[in-house]
Amino acid sequence: MKLPQTPQPRVFSGMQPSGNLHLGNYLGAMVQWVEMQKSHECIYCVVDMHAITVWQEPKELKDAIRQVVAAYIAAGVDPKTSILFNQSQVPEHAELAWIFNCVARLGWLSRMTQFKEKAGRDRENASVGLYAYPVLMAADILAYRATHVPVGDDQKQHLELCRDIAQKFNGDFAEAIRAAGFASGAFFPLCEPVIMGPATRVMSLRDGTRKMSKSDSSDYSRINMTDDADAIALKIRRAKTDPEPLSETLADLERRPEADNLIGVYAALCGLSREKVLARFAGRNFSYFKEALSELAVEVLGRIGREMGRLMGDPGYIDSVLHQGAERASAIAVPVLREAQAISGLLRP
Repeated sequence: MKLPQTPQPRVFSGMQPSGNLHLGNYLGAMVQWVEMQKSHECIYCVVDMHAITVWQEPKELKDAIRQVVAAYIAAGVDPKTSILFNQSQVPEHAELAWIFNCVARLGWLSRMTQFKEKAGRDRENASVGLYAYPVLMAADILAYRATHVPVGDDQKQHLELCRDIAQKFNGDFAEAIRAAGFASGAFFPLCEPVIMGPATRVMSLRDGTRKMSKSDSSDYSRINMTDDADAIALKIRRAKTDPEPLSETLADLERRPEADNLIGVYAALCGLSREKVLARFAGRNFSYFKEALSELAVEVLGRIGREMGRLMGDPGYIDSVLHQGAERASAIAVPVLREAQAISGLLRP
């Protein structure tokens, strides 16, 4: 397969199958994914090899992989339009990651703040995979010569590393790249981040200064995509707020993180701007607003949760989606890997 001189516009993103998916995953990623598949070629992956950088119980991991796929589809990702697969079914990710391990510099990885946060003080006992997984993330993206990556604030640093790796590979092997027919001397693109929507960063329901997380010890800090209507309503009622009525301006919301977070969630769930949401609820007390937010969240997430349950009841269908998606992904990734191997001097038949 002859690769194009200039990579065609292509979107890549993925999610780890570890812990319960929650409202932040849906609003911060899946809503954007669904919109982007209408106008872009999209590849959406379940990054199961990233998940095992920390211990996972094997049976639970398999179930979690299927649950993430069910969530993707229930949220509106179309496996016929987009390519949907789990990372470990496409070995080109890992093979390209080894080439990138030899391109990336130790100092680059040492500056990755997520490793410092996840490993904590006991870094000597962290896995090598946890340290090096940003390189695998670069391979995930560049195996498809992807040009755009929907990304949250916490992943910006890793995307910058991906760009650094692509740039260094292009520089190190510029002569071989030109000899292979790429006149510009650049084989891998410098992918661009895509940050969009009114709630790209959903915060904890218990602390508006911290991101909503599946690792938070309190289940009341998040709304899980599998929560039923009663659980959703209860968590919203118990969400931390302040005693003042809702603000009239966005500027005023900046000093009220919990109110700001809930307004952003409402805006994202109903597809309105934050300004329009404020115009609707300005001056109202939180009990009134929370009731409206509960009704909206139950309507949207309840539908998704029911569809997830239906899909999880048919694991054979989910596995067939992953198998077909992996075949489509491999058709793109194999030629890219083979070209990268040839450019870097590896001898392959």
